[in-house]
Amino acid sequence: MDPTQPSTQDRGRSEMLIEESILPTSLNQRPIGMLGYAWIWVGIAVIIATYSLGAGGVEGGIPLINVIAIIALANLVIGAFMLLTADIGTEHGLSFAVYLRAPFGVRGTHLPALSRGVVAAMWFGIQTYLGALALNGIGQYFLGFDGWALWYVVFAALQVANTAMGIKSVERLASLAAPAILAISVWMYFTLEGVAQTEGINIWTWQGTGQMSVAVLFVSNMAFWSTLAIDIPNLTRFLQVEPGTRRFTRRNRKVFLAQLLALPVTQGLIAGIGAVSFIATGNWNPVEVIQGQGQGVSLVLLLALVVLAQWSTNNSANLIPSALTFINFAPRVINYKMAVVIAGIVGTLCMPWKLLDNLFVFLGYYGAFLSAIGGIMIADYYVLRRRRLNVPALYQMDGQFSYAGGFNPAGLIAWCVAGGIAAWYSQYAILIGFPLGLVLYVLLMKFWILPAYPQAELQAEQDDAYLATSVGLSWSYRKGTGFARVDLGHLNQVDKQREDI
Repeated sequence: MDPTQPSTQDRGRSEMLIEESILPTSLNQRPIGMLGYAWIWVGIAVIIATYSLGAGGVEGGIPLINVIAIIALANLVIGAFMLLTADIGTEHGLSFAVYLRAPFGVRGTHLPALSRGVVAAMWFGIQTYLGALALNGIGQYFLGFDGWALWYVVFAALQVANTAMGIKSVERLASLAAPAILAISVWMYFTLEGVAQTEGINIWTWQGTGQMSVAVLFVSNMAFWSTLAIDIPNLTRFLQVEPGTRRFTRRNRKVFLAQLLALPVTQGLIAGIGAVSFIATGNWNPVEVIQGQGQGVSLVLLLALVVLAQWSTNNSANLIPSALTFINFAPRVINYKMAVVIAGIVGTLCMPWKLLDNLFVFLGYYGAFLSAIGGIMIADYYVLRRRRLNVPALYQMDGQFSYAGGFNPAGLIAWCVAGGIAAWYSQYAILIGFPLGLVLYVLLMKFWILPAYPQAELQAEQDDAYLATSVGLSWSYRKGTGFARVDLGHLNQVDKQREDI
């Protein structure tokens, strides 16, 4: 008997944890290629808040070239961390919230997952608000109409509809938006450099009066993407991968271009533009600067950049992660399209126009607790389970991940302690929360939880029994028969039979 197969009784109980969009993606359900994934990340990295990161560095006395290099390096480091969590998606096809059932329990997952999901929804609201302001500017120019609230509703509805159409629709938008975003960003740089030259300012030798340390700038930029770093499986589960690839680098090679090049280069570029804007005008937001000076086609192009940037970021980084956590909370009630709508509503109810006033303080504390989740995930996936995972049990209420009433005390204690200490020292949160969460979780699991709650994949005689992509298989679920690991040939045959019907 296949050790990954649940009993008949378990199958009945597992139905309450299953919804199609949070089932593992099989090898023939992964449409995104290397370039498409890189374009998605270009779009993600271009957001208004990024401009303030570079401005903060030069204002703090760090030369422009050093600011760009530090920000690019910080994002290279966080991109490398994303490679580790990305494997959960490429190997098993799992979403972030479903995977958290392993370290936190089938009920305990809701606490950390929803904490990330709510933040993602709030970011959706913020991005939509900024995009609505840009649309309002275009409307004023062409129509003489001033009403950002109407544009907010229209823009939110468009994004929700686009994301609800699925990951392929998100990729298509990114492939169109990202090159345009990069081109307009370069234009913005030269425009702002020209503004500086008219003021007699050399942007490369200008020195701020602040006293920011390189370490603070580096850590703050790592923390900027720490939230997305933990739920990157939500995207990589749709990334094309070669079956039977045991080597980590080969299995995840299509992740490299996005995380190790597109993210750090784009983030460095956009933060550099924010820094140049501050040097030239004292305002970190180049959109406001050029909007105040621009007119005609240049103004419309600039505002179009804002709209495209917010849209492409919201789809991948905010709506999808938020929606999947809401589905995970109530799989029998909430489907994917409904969850995307809920995420949009939650993001609006947070009143982003007010949240912006205290955004970075709020996200700093949230980021502390989310960094601890990252440490726990790495500890669980690599240190304890060695990438082997009893995926069917993730969908069983009475399986090995039920722990104590559905909660894993090790995960919850490690999260609260590590996250709390990191929040206390929020300036260096990611450097504290991640390693502390990792160490605490490993110790608690080995000396307390594992002796009381055995894990099948840790005791399996067959070392490959709980792998998927590495051995050329996919986790596949069929109602009535449960989970099985099947090869690509079987999946294609099933799809052909469905087409014939």
